[in-house]
Amino acid sequence: MERKVICIVGSTCSGKTSLGILLAEKLNGEIISADSRQIYKYLNIGTAKPSALELKAVKHYFINKLFPRQDFNVSKFEWDALKIIQKIFDKGKQPIVVGGSGLYLKAVVDGIFATVDTDEDYRKELIELKEKYGNDYLYEELKKNDALSTEKMQPSNWKRIIRALEVYRLTGQPIGVHQKKYERMINFNFVQYGLKWEREYLYKNIENRVDQMIENGLVEEVKKILKKGYDKKLNSLNTVGYKEIISCLDNEITLDRAIELIKRNTRRYAKRQMTWFRKDERIKWFDVETSADLETISEKILANFLN
Repeated sequence: MERKVICIVGSTCSGKTSLGILLAEKLNGEIISADSRQIYKYLNIGTAKPSALELKAVKHYFINKLFPRQDFNVSKFEWDALKIIQKIFDKGKQPIVVGGSGLYLKAVVDGIFATVDTDEDYRKELIELKEKYGNDYLYEELKKNDALSTEKMQPSNWKRIIRALEVYRLTGQPIGVHQKKYERMINFNFVQYGLKWEREYLYKNIENRVDQMIENGLVEEVKKILKKGYDKKLNSLNTVGYKEIISCLDNEITLDRAIELIKRNTRRYAKRQMTWFRKDERIKWFDVETSADLETISEKILANFLN
């Protein structure tokens, strides 16, 4: 029998966590979280982690795995996730990947090229050039030797541009040449299901969630994290919900303004997520109007998956 991994995708506040748990309970499954922020300890309220009861009901991976100052990257996620998927299959259970971090999901489904070593000195030089001349300068530098890669990037995606420049510097070949040689040896396939809301309802969900986060103690959570000695400039804290509250605690903005910005920035993030996922024609979408629809959708997914 073909072994298939279920992936549940969608924007923030779309119900992915609840749907993943419903499916895990029906399929004797375990969940792999593809969320670049839920992996950190202490970032609980602002990342909308599964509750203690949900974590107890269904085994989750990549939740509370790292401390806020620890580094983690998408390439490491790919290989760790593939090992865990194999482990779940070996236990006779169903792997279910749940998350809204598009790059993490792409990594586990399609693979992320990461075999060429890094050159820290050259990378530092490129970052300095970016800060001095801007993203467009790096984009044009890449275009001189690797025009094909620039067709797939925007100047704003400077991290990818720097990586492509680095690979060319180290190997003398465009990054795409290496990516074509990059194959993974896996014995399972992926099926992707997405949750899609009308914008009006999704934005209402976002507003309600942010209000609930504040009520649940997001400000106190941020204070406790900073009190533990974590630098407010850490990448893990450069996250919607946390960076706005940090600005509030630094007396740069009022709490009301921070809440307003969290809602606005979450809406923008949700829009970017859907833009990313809509590009993948392999995703089977389900329209959602209320959270009550998730039970019905779980049954539809179950029927499709087992067919």
